[in-house]
Amino acid sequence: MSIDYEKDNKTRIPFEHYKQEYAKLDPLEVSKRTHIPYDEKRQVFTIRMMGKEYELSFPEFSVKKADKEDTEYGALETEYAAQILAIRYLLRGTAMDSTGNFKTYRDFPWGETYFRQFYGRCIMRLAFSYGNKQDLFENVMEKIGAKKIESGDIAYEFEFMNNLYVRFILWAGDEEFPPSAQILFADNMSFAFEAEDLAVVGDISIGTLKKMA
Repeated sequence: MSIDYEKDNKTRIPFEHYKQEYAKLDPLEVSKRTHIPYDEKRQVFTIRMMGKEYELSFPEFSVKKADKEDTEYGALETEYAAQILAIRYLLRGTAMDSTGNFKTYRDFPWGETYFRQFYGRCIMRLAFSYGNKQDLFENVMEKIGAKKIESGDIAYEFEFMNNLYVRFILWAGDEEFPPSAQILFADNMSFAFEAEDLAVVGDISIGTLKKMA
């Protein structure tokens, strides 16, 4: 999976700068604000992403899977975009419980501004990757521990990161219409990420499915 995070990063801040900002954090304040567990003795945050648990060392940033026996693909261990996203959450995010409502990308602040890019990068990519391959979609969603829900022709809800949920909904195409998709985000995502970050959430999620298929 190749993600150019700078497409959505208004300030074009490089990864090294994020690591420097990460090192300045007060880990106990971060843990209280985000509800991400922090082990003071071992100096690690424990964070979940796409069905896997990771340990983030502090203050020098590094990532490894909590399960040392797990040799499968893990986005947070492998992808700079996923690592930047996790750091951005630790820097600015706040843990809030969802009301149970889910929103489209356009419903979030600034979502309309970035929607065209999100539609191409995420919604269309999801539709044409799995709209007419719903058995494959079902298999890979089960691999990440997603929950099947009633919507579209097939749909799943999954935890992207700690208590931050996403829904992927698909409709198969036919002779007249191409396959289509919708991506919904739990309403507490607005406390965790900005609109440009949500495009990266979509990228990482779809990329993980393709790696694990």
